[in-house]
Amino acid sequence: MAVPGAMAQEYTFKLHHLLGAKAPAQTQMLEPWAKQVEENSGGKVKIEIYPAMSLGGRPPELVGQARDGVVDLIWTVNGYTPGLFPRTEVMELPFVYVNDPVAANLALYDMFEDDLKEEYKGLEVMFLHVHAGQAIHMRDKEVRKPEDLEGMKMRIPTRTGAWIIEALGAAPAAMPVPELPQALSKGVVDGAFIPWEIIPPLKIQDQTQYQVEGADMARFGTTTFQVSMNKDRWDSLPDDIKKAFKDASGPDWWAEVGEIWRASDDAGIKIAVDAGNEHIVLTEEETDAFREKLEPVVDRWVEEVTAQGIDGAGLVEKARTLIDQHSQN
Repeated sequence: MAVPGAMAQEYTFKLHHLLGAKAPAQTQMLEPWAKQVEENSGGKVKIEIYPAMSLGGRPPELVGQARDGVVDLIWTVNGYTPGLFPRTEVMELPFVYVNDPVAANLALYDMFEDDLKEEYKGLEVMFLHVHAGQAIHMRDKEVRKPEDLEGMKMRIPTRTGAWIIEALGAAPAAMPVPELPQALSKGVVDGAFIPWEIIPPLKIQDQTQYQVEGADMARFGTTTFQVSMNKDRWDSLPDDIKKAFKDASGPDWWAEVGEIWRASDDAGIKIAVDAGNEHIVLTEEETDAFREKLEPVVDRWVEEVTAQGIDGAGLVEKARTLIDQHSQN
């Protein structure tokens, strides 16, 4: 006896990520995207989301899990696997990325095919994005100039972030973000370079007193993320199912993801201020002092990737030009 709907082939995908089920990354980005793919497929696709590393492993293993086919889809931080995505790091650099996640995401979209794609072997990228940018969160020390960070131990998720911290005279401590609250509460770190949006899911307002950013929402670099599928799984899919994914992952979506992260960032800082924390916005002059200290980070990155045969200076120029163009629109 025929089962109703049995004619429609169902494709089930497991999407694995590092944050909790209530984090904005899942509720405002991954869930709407998955729903759109499912709708585009006419009900043939089902995407099951597994938050908080619930399928096993640690966050730095997510890229390997997707490449090896342990899971179908991942959302992860590129920088958790240092050295794998050197070209894409251009978007993380301080004052290459300044304050506009929408413009940065659209620049990534424009650069992907010609400049970035080759480093995603074994993966089919659905979309890349940044967050609203690294701001400074401090347990108990007010920061208004680079010298205020000298000797501090600061958490950072990426190697470009570590260079930022070193350029400011502080000591970098790498750890996945879920480990940060305990590190702050025990004094293992004095602070962190992270966006505001992570404040609510990790209750960072309870472990810190100061939240610091530059003038006009300027940040100190950012972090790049990817939603990617195992390449073999992708290659096995019929064209209509591929289209369902691609139609949900076009430039309009990359831009919308930037808006989602900006909005969740605004919500995060409000929670910290409402809890009694001090939100410090640096003056233009104070921000320029950080800019001057951090320009050598860009030079260091260009030098390092150029030694690998990558046109680092060209990528920086292209990223800055595209961000500027998209910011004007």
